[in-house]
Amino acid sequence: MSLAKDTPLRFARQYKLQWEKAQDAWVLLYPEGLIKLTGSAGEILQRVDGQRTATDIISSLQAAFPGADLQQDVTDFLEHAHDKGWITTD
Repeated sequence: MSLAKDTPLRFARQYKLQWEKAQDAWVLLYPEGLIKLTGSAGEILQRVDGQRTATDIISSLQAAFPGADLQQDVTDFLEHAHDKGWITTD
């Protein structure tokens, strides 16, 4: 599914992003457990706040990591997270 780049993204109701010191990683918590995120996934999902769009998130990451062409990778990950139900545009 193609994710609209101009619609604010937020976490689905049952998911919560949290830094887990014991895991030394960002995790997505949900009632049945947790999903340990890679460093790049954590960087992306930290920017999901209910106000930023995919375009905003990509711009923020480009500013944080100048010289890297992140657009396609970030778009692909956000679409994956949306398809998995972690984030929503509702």
